[in-house]
Amino acid sequence: MNQKWGKRLSLSVALAMSLSVLPTSAFADNETAPSSSSSPALSDTAAGGDNSTVIDDKSVKLTKSKAEQLVRQYVNIPKDYTVQSTGLSSVSLAEGKRQYWNIEFVKRVNGKHMGSINASIDANSGQLIEFNSYVNNPSVKPTYPLKVDRDAAKKLADDFIKQIAADYSSEVRFNEQYGKEVLPPLTGQVRHMLRYDRIVNGIAFADNNISIEVDSEGHVQRFSLNWDSTVKFPKIGNYLNEQEARQKIEQAASPILKYVLPYDNNDGKPILIEDLQAFAIDAVTGKKNTSADRYTFYQGTPSTSPITDKPLASAPLKKEISEKDAVAAVEKAFKLPDGAELQHSSYYEHQNDRVKQTVKQWHLNWAVKEKDKEVGSFSASVDASTGTVVNYYGYYYNSSTSANTGTQLTLDEAVAKAEQTVKEQLPWLTHQLYVVKPDPKQFEKQKPEDNFTYYINFVRKVHGAIVEYDNVGVAIESKTGKVTSFDGSITPIEYAAKTPDLISGKQSLERWLDYYNIQLIYRLVQQYWLNGLPMPIEKYKVMLASGVIQDDVEVKNEVELVYQLVPRTLNESVWLNAVTGEWITRDKGEVTQLDLPKATDIAGHWAEPQLELMISYKALDVKEGLVQPNKEVTRGELIKMLVLARNRGEGVYMTAQSSKLLSGGSFNDVAADSAYFAYVESALEQNLIDVGDGSFNPEGTVSREDMAELIVRALGYNTLAQRENIFKAEFKDADKIDKKGQVAIVVGLNIMSLSNESFRPDKKVTRAEAAAAFFRYLQQRAELQEAPIRM
Repeated sequence: MNQKWGKRLSLSVALAMSLSVLPTSAFADNETAPSSSSSPALSDTAAGGDNSTVIDDKSVKLTKSKAEQLVRQYVNIPKDYTVQSTGLSSVSLAEGKRQYWNIEFVKRVNGKHMGSINASIDANSGQLIEFNSYVNNPSVKPTYPLKVDRDAAKKLADDFIKQIAADYSSEVRFNEQYGKEVLPPLTGQVRHMLRYDRIVNGIAFADNNISIEVDSEGHVQRFSLNWDSTVKFPKIGNYLNEQEARQKIEQAASPILKYVLPYDNNDGKPILIEDLQAFAIDAVTGKKNTSADRYTFYQGTPSTSPITDKPLASAPLKKEISEKDAVAAVEKAFKLPDGAELQHSSYYEHQNDRVKQTVKQWHLNWAVKEKDKEVGSFSASVDASTGTVVNYYGYYYNSSTSANTGTQLTLDEAVAKAEQTVKEQLPWLTHQLYVVKPDPKQFEKQKPEDNFTYYINFVRKVHGAIVEYDNVGVAIESKTGKVTSFDGSITPIEYAAKTPDLISGKQSLERWLDYYNIQLIYRLVQQYWLNGLPMPIEKYKVMLASGVIQDDVEVKNEVELVYQLVPRTLNESVWLNAVTGEWITRDKGEVTQLDLPKATDIAGHWAEPQLELMISYKALDVKEGLVQPNKEVTRGELIKMLVLARNRGEGVYMTAQSSKLLSGGSFNDVAADSAYFAYVESALEQNLIDVGDGSFNPEGTVSREDMAELIVRALGYNTLAQRENIFKAEFKDADKIDKKGQVAIVVGLNIMSLSNESFRPDKKVTRAEAAAAFFRYLQQRAELQEAPIRM
């Protein structure tokens, strides 16, 4: 993926390409020449110090000084860079460990940090593992269009690998999809992310790879060798071909019906979607791979039936809830301990962006005291419109403070108590709530005297569809039997009486298998075990980062050969509408498509590349395959082009809390549900347009003079352009031009052109002309970037 960057510049290719793998003679002073071996990615276990720290390097073949010397030769560190810190660290491999030196070089001018280079080198083989650099160079001026595109960046990376990691170059294959952008960039400030996957038996093993980042000016920004030669691969005989694998995947796939809410929802209504998460099958047997299912060990498995067949009560009626009422509701729902004193209460209202409703809540906090000493705290939120407890949490600072029943609740007893709590707090929803029972094995190691917490969650389903945005959960202490927390976050939405007609399961699966690519790969499965129980990798990383890894944490590594579903590279996140069968965007719920729109009427057109650019960003609509390049561009289309160009291609969105959206917008003819609404409001905020008489006329046409002024405003020169005496406007039709300074600027910058020495200010602009003008605007914007004056 191309990543935007600011005032950064790395080692130039000329510098980077001078690197070479050193010969054995580079190791002097009777040091043994390290053998070539594979290197893993760096871990977070590094331990080192600054340049003055004494490090015991007797356990490795490279001394600290030799490591620095090699890095300087590999990366050609400039002489004005000095060592800031050096560390000797290790990383776990599938079998054994790898030690490496990590060295940071910095450049300072008059005490100011001007740049840094970080490099890591294998402490035994001398292989460069990683380097990245940063240079504080605000005068860098990127070129648009890109000086170095992705194909050119790949050629540079190919040569770089042959120089830096020659022993690995024949064992990798370029990953065509990784880092590939769907949309062409609208700025010259991009970074090409390239990856070369390790190939074993002709099959990719992506867990080992070489990754390189090259910016659009041709500078190598980063190099990383992520490799483990101790990994053992299973002996594989015959395995499924791609057609056979597809059949097995079709049999194993089961899309799930869900209610979802777009992030920037216009009507506040949920949408029914069919969701299919990526999974893998064993490449030999075709069975659905279950290695990822170890996470359900903690998450649990949802029940097949709800708590009750019918609701136990009607939904609470709307009414005004006072602070006193809110306190009483909490005390009734969850008996507060003796000595609990209300310390704080507040009333809060906010507009729920996604459902277009005002949420009103009381937030309450209590302190529990014993002998004038605070021993615990409790908090709750209460819906100020219904009196329902939304959430509750209680905590004692010392676990021995709370009353102990002397017996330990079983998992089944905890689940029953959680269900009873939900029946009492959400009785009108019990027919839609399904308990998620944790795996009993995770509690087998608990001792009778232990006081731990059971976390019981519930899934809500409406018409058989999972309501993704609702959360219901109960936490219960095993020794006290008390509910220590409750979450009943239910989004206030009215659902239809019955499920609408849906697309068939076959149609859903066909669309999802169009979304996914089927890929044959080796993949490394790492499992972490503590006290005989599997541990989520997230927990392991937290323990690793905090330095509390225990000796009895067992790491199990296993390589699998699988066919896995890999999502297409898209420029937006999508859902599959379960009613229409169309792909919709997750941000707005708007209809979209997996492939970029293509126009059949621009082949050979003089502005074909520029039109394709604007079509890809949906600045111009393609209807029935036609974009009609010679059609006059509308004011709405032109503003969308301008804002997208200024915003580097990023869309503009308005939240439901936006004052513009709540007020209906600034123009009486651009409604909140208009495709141009956010762009017009953004243009107004950026002072590119003004309100005038309150009408925008989005479907109106645009004159060449109007477009010239818009472009000059976008460049930031409009005030200057009003001083017409500065500019030469020697056009045949100058007397017909009101904005002579603006026209002189766009013509002088070659953004717009003359025809027979005339500008033709009143001529209407076509879609092709607008697309070409904004492409030239992007070029000139890069060229006009100012560099600071060096005094």
